[in-house]
Amino acid sequence: MDTKGWYPIHRAAVQQSVQVLEMVLYAVRTDSFEIAFTLISRGASVNQIYPKKWTAIHEAAKVGCTDILTLLLQHGGNVSETDDHGVTPMGIAAEYAQAEALDILIHYGGDVNAQAPNGDSVLYDAAGSGNPDCIELLLQHWADPNVASLSLQLPIHRAAYKGHYLALRMLIPITTKRALRLSGQSPIHAAADGGHVRCLELLVDKGFDVNAVLDTHISEIYGDMRKTALYFAVSNGDVTGTELLVNAGAKTGLDPLHCLLVAVRAGRYEIVRILLASQANVNCYFTAVNDTVFPTALQYCLRDEMMMRLLLNSGYDAEKCFCCPHDATWGHSSEHPSEKIPFCDFISVSWLVQFSGRAVRVLLDYVNHVPICSKLKMVLKRHKEWAEISEMLGSPRSLQHLCRLVIRKEMTPRRLGNPKFINSGPFPPGLKSYLMYKEYDLYGKIICQE
Repeated sequence: MDTKGWYPIHRAAVQQSVQVLEMVLYAVRTDSFEIAFTLISRGASVNQIYPKKWTAIHEAAKVGCTDILTLLLQHGGNVSETDDHGVTPMGIAAEYAQAEALDILIHYGGDVNAQAPNGDSVLYDAAGSGNPDCIELLLQHWADPNVASLSLQLPIHRAAYKGHYLALRMLIPITTKRALRLSGQSPIHAAADGGHVRCLELLVDKGFDVNAVLDTHISEIYGDMRKTALYFAVSNGDVTGTELLVNAGAKTGLDPLHCLLVAVRAGRYEIVRILLASQANVNCYFTAVNDTVFPTALQYCLRDEMMMRLLLNSGYDAEKCFCCPHDATWGHSSEHPSEKIPFCDFISVSWLVQFSGRAVRVLLDYVNHVPICSKLKMVLKRHKEWAEISEMLGSPRSLQHLCRLVIRKEMTPRRLGNPKFINSGPFPPGLKSYLMYKEYDLYGKIICQE
C-alpha cells in the first residue's frame, strides 16, 4: 500500500494499458466481482475495446457473470457494442445460452431484434443454443421469429438443424408459412441435414410436407442439386431418418440424382433395402454423367457383388446389359441409339475391366439365354469366370429358371422390392424364396446372422 492507501491494482486501474484490459477480462472470466469493482471504481473504462473488438460486456455475457455484467452496464457499458463479427452482447448471451445475462441486457435496452452483418438475429443465435429460457425471454419481448439471415435461414431452421427439440417445438406455431415460403427451404430439410430424427418426427407430426423441395437458388448451392429432405438423410447415411421419411410418404425420385443411386454409390445396403421396399425405381437413369443403355445403378456397384445381388433380386433389368450394336446378329440394336453407352463398352474401360468376369457371371443368373457380343467375349476370355460363363451360354437354361423369370416379370420390379407384397402373395414359402433369389440374398444372410 502506498501513501494514498492504494494497492498495485489501484494504480493499474488508472492506466489504460494492455495489462489493465487483461485484468478486467480476468476479473470477468473468474467472476471476481471485487476486482472488477475496484478496477471500474478507479477509472478503468468499461467500454475499452480488446482485440477482435471484444469488450468486457461481451465477455460477461458469454460466461454469464450477471453481477459483473450489471456493474459494467451501471457504469456506462454500451449494450449495443459489436465485436468484429458484428455481434452484440445480446447475440453472445443468446449464443451461449445465458438467459440471466440476456434478461439483464434487455433491461438495459438491448435490441432483441438486432442482427449481425450476416443477418443472424439474436433469436437465431438462441435457437442455435437451444435454451428454451432464452427463446421464451426473447419472444416475451417481441423478438421476431420470421426474420431470416442472409442465407435465408430462420430460427426454426437453426433449431431443427441443431436438434434442439424444445426450441423447435416453441418456434413451430409462431413461424409463418409466408416466412418459410420466402426462405425457400423447410425445417424438414434442416432436421434431415442435421440427422435429428426426433425433430423430424415432430415436424412430420405437425404436418410439414416430407416432399417439400428446396428452391432452385438454394439447391444450386449443392453440387448435386439436391432438393428433398430424403436426399439429405440418404447422403448422410442416416438409416433411421430415411426410414422415418419414407414411412411418412417421402418420394424417392424427386431429386436430379435419385436417392437410390446415392445410396448404392455409397454402399449403404440397409438404406438401399429401405428405398427399394418403398418402391424406389431400381431401373432409373442418371444421364448427366454417362448416358448408358443399362440402368444407372449398376455403374456404382460393379465391384460389390452384395450390392449387385440386392439390386438384381429386386428387379434390376439385367437384360439391358446385353443389348449392344456391335454384332449385326443382335436383333435389337436399333432400339438403342448409338450415342448411348452399352454395358460391353462401359465394363471394358481400364479401371473396370478387372471386374467384368464376375459381374457378367452374376448377371447371367437373372436372364434368359442372351448372346454376348464379340467385344465383351474378348474381354471375358481373359478372366477365370470365362469357363463357367461359356458353359452357361452354350447350354439351354432350365425350365425352372425360365418360369422364375416369367413370374418375376409379371410381378414388376417395384413389387419385387416390397417385402409386404411378396409376403402377401399366394405362394408357398419355398416358391417365394426361389422367386426372390434367396439363395443369392447375400445381404439378407448377413442380417439373419446378426
